[in-house]
Amino acid sequence: MTKAEQRQMAYAARNAQADKDAVSAEICRRVLEQSWYQAARTVMWYLHCRSEVRTLATVAAELAGGKRIVVPYCTVDAEGQKQLGLWHLQAIGELQPGMWNILEPPRERWLEPAKQVRAEELDVVIVPGVAFDRQGGRLGNGAGYYDRLLQNVRPDAVLAAVCYEAQLLPQVAMERHDIYMDRVITEQAIYPGKGRAGC
Repeated sequence: MTKAEQRQMAYAARNAQADKDAVSAEICRRVLEQSWYQAARTVMWYLHCRSEVRTLATVAAELAGGKRIVVPYCTVDAEGQKQLGLWHLQAIGELQPGMWNILEPPRERWLEPAKQVRAEELDVVIVPGVAFDRQGGRLGNGAGYYDRLLQNVRPDAVLAAVCYEAQLLPQVAMERHDIYMDRVITEQAIYPGKGRAGC
């Protein structure tokens, strides 16, 4: 099955997921319970769009929890390549709808030094995706934003994918540059992935 076919199948499963709010809350609860999450000081959470696992309520609650919470936004580097900027989030009110209607910091504030975070500072990265497998394989939307970010994350940082159980495939089509997750967390289980060693 091609990546395009796998995406189509997983999009349909994700869209059809019942009780998205309740199932998402269970997935996020599982993340918060993990010792590697509790030990982390700087955590990147994505802000959901469309039918992704919903993270906004958890992010809002975690702002009071003592960790440095980081959220990504879509931008480009000096060469015009797509990349994720990283923003130190201190209040949900800092955000506004941006690309694809995803909440992001206002464009005019992107370069504020106090708000910028480097990928190397992240202890945990909560990673979205279209489909995953139980070995940590990930299929994204195809734009490459997360591929570029994850190449710059420290080897000891935890890459934690969150998805509905319905988004799991027997085996995601992985290419040589694709990065395996350390954990895949669903409402039913936590699967240990191959991580960077599996690349």
